[in-house]
Amino acid sequence: MHSDIHLVLHTLNAAKLHEAATDTAPAGPSTPTASVREQLGWKLVEFGLKLAVPHPRATCATA
Repeated sequence: MHSDIHLVLHTLNAAKLHEAATDTAPAGPSTPTASVREQLGWKLVEFGLKLAVPHPRATCATA
C-alpha cells in the first residue's frame, strides 16, 4: 500500500474513533473517586512491586 494512502486511511480512522469517543464520553468528572479499599489495594500492589524488583546494587558482586 502506498504510504500516502495509508496515511489518509489512518487519519480518517482516527477521526472516526475520536468522534465516537466524544459521543460516548461521560459528562461528569473524568476519574471517579476510588474507595479507600481500592486505594489501599493499589498502594499494596505498588509496594509489592517495589519489593519484587531487585535493587541494582544488590546484584553487584562484592570481592
